[in-house]
Amino acid sequence: MQELEKKLNYTFRNQELLREALNHSSYANEHRSQGLGSNERLEFLGDSVLGFVTAEYLFDRHPDLPEGDLTRIRAALVCEQSLHEVAQKLNLGSYLKLGKGEEAGGGRHRASILADATEAVFAAVYLDGGITAASELIHRVLLDVEREEVVEERRRDYKTLLQEHIQRKAGQELTYCMVREEGPDHAKTFVTEVRLNGAAIGEGSGHSKKESEQMAAKSALEKLDNQ
Repeated sequence: MQELEKKLNYTFRNQELLREALNHSSYANEHRSQGLGSNERLEFLGDSVLGFVTAEYLFDRHPDLPEGDLTRIRAALVCEQSLHEVAQKLNLGSYLKLGKGEEAGGGRHRASILADATEAVFAAVYLDGGITAASELIHRVLLDVEREEVVEERRRDYKTLLQEHIQRKAGQELTYCMVREEGPDHAKTFVTEVRLNGAAIGEGSGHSKKESEQMAAKSALEKLDNQ
């Protein structure tokens, strides 16, 4: 636990809060006789703490943005993918307590489990040290200008941009074809090729078919722009 506390740059007064934040429901169910709780309640609280801290950050940072834009950016910053990246940076998966079945199924690397645990840790820090401690942690691991730029990059719909680009000429047809899958089932990567009138013009990869299509479209746009 001390190793994780160093990564969090926070020392718990109540170590049980951190332990509970790392207990997946599968582990708690297997050890019900010991009265162990899962991290689900902390995850629920952490979601709200994260939402508030992020909303305050964006409200202060972007005084001219309307409510709709603030809501969109907040949703992107606190999405599963962002939280999964935080968990990976903290190596949170190595500290999780999982049931035997979840462990065997690759749960230690599953994005949804890691994202939920990240929210639970935020809640544990909030309960142990208050909103200031939680806010400092969230700012340190999640909220910065660079991550906002990454979020904005992800938000761009490259497929639409590519479609608009090729429609400048009549008779153009785009198709997306998944060409292969890579990696284990719990961390699979999809590789997609985008074709213009049957000829490959870009290739991209991602952890979902949709993401790989977007990356393929981005690749094609970059090539077309350089021609």
